[in-house]
Amino acid sequence: MHLSRLKAQPHLTYCTNIHAGESWEDVKASLNAFVPPIRDALTQGAPMGIGLRLSGQAADSLHDKPALQAFQQQLRELNAYVFTLNAFPYGTFHGTQVKQDVYLPNWTSPERLRYTLACIDILAALLPAGVQGSISTVPVGFRDAVDEPGAMDQVLDHLLQCVALLVTYSTQHHTRMALALEPEPACYLETAQEAADFILKEVRSPASVEKLSRMLSCTESQALLALQTHLGVCFDVCHSAVEFEDPVQAMRQLREAGICIPKIQLSSAVRIPEMRADLLPALQMFDDAVYLHQVVVEQNGLKRFLDLPQAMAAFHAGQANGEWRVHCHVPVFLEHAGQISTTQAQLLQTLEGCKREGFSSHLEVETYTWDVLPAALKTDTKAQAIARELQFVHQVLTT
Repeated sequence: MHLSRLKAQPHLTYCTNIHAGESWEDVKASLNAFVPPIRDALTQGAPMGIGLRLSGQAADSLHDKPALQAFQQQLRELNAYVFTLNAFPYGTFHGTQVKQDVYLPNWTSPERLRYTLACIDILAALLPAGVQGSISTVPVGFRDAVDEPGAMDQVLDHLLQCVALLVTYSTQHHTRMALALEPEPACYLETAQEAADFILKEVRSPASVEKLSRMLSCTESQALLALQTHLGVCFDVCHSAVEFEDPVQAMRQLREAGICIPKIQLSSAVRIPEMRADLLPALQMFDDAVYLHQVVVEQNGLKRFLDLPQAMAAFHAGQANGEWRVHCHVPVFLEHAGQISTTQAQLLQTLEGCKREGFSSHLEVETYTWDVLPAALKTDTKAQAIARELQFVHQVLTT
């Protein structure tokens, strides 16, 4: 939905990565099943925006003129529109072990480039007139993504090729889109500050600017402006909370550095204000075999653990006392998840900041872990929970 009275006039949606299915046929079916009840609960007849997740397989199927035309007709029938893509998880994202494979292929890979270029083409075809587009992507890769010689050069070359295509759409078709790196714990870019440093020092380095100016046959000042316009940060509130960031301050720092925030993803993380042994059984319920649940513990500094089992083992050894933040996306309307708390306070800070300062024009609820959450938290149907999350965000933003 379009919140045109708010600062930045944001579009609010949910991300379809909550739905299982990697093929384009699966995606189409899930949209037909879920969009009508969610739309009817929210928009009062207005078109509903969609945050579309495309796997590599689905993108290949949709990257075709007849398929795009058929999808455009489906969107008209659904009274819906697409304004943002999630091009982060390339492969299977539900029902099997994903863990750190979710970061593959990383930005050193030609396949990540090919997939992202296809997503840019797809979004350009789907965007309504006058609406800007955003595409969220892997924050370079897992923490060791650029350890090999020459890896950083590959990353930068691939990102610059994406920016060049985005510029082409902007100048030739008046379609403005931006690619957004999404910092995540245990990745090469974990925090907003690391993302800012990478963009300022690597993506906007003199060498990168000069290379892009040659690719575009433009001046270096025009190339720098293109980088500022078309490559930014997707600010994931759950990830930020796990890293103990102040979300409003982090977004202000990005803005002050001249780094755009094409999209803000809205969800809460699991929080334990003071870890205790009696909370371990409740926490264990969040340890599924599908997703990576990075843990950051604060006690006289931050300690990071790749997944819940390592963090719990460290706690048993007396090495992980203090406040825990766990990368597990939980619905935004939950302040508590049974005995466990959430980082809803950081989410509310983010929404209040958006009301005052308009950090981004794209707001996307992203609680993709629904299928693996403890059963006690799933008192609604999936469609009801999605609508409830969007209603919660809408109420906070508009009151």
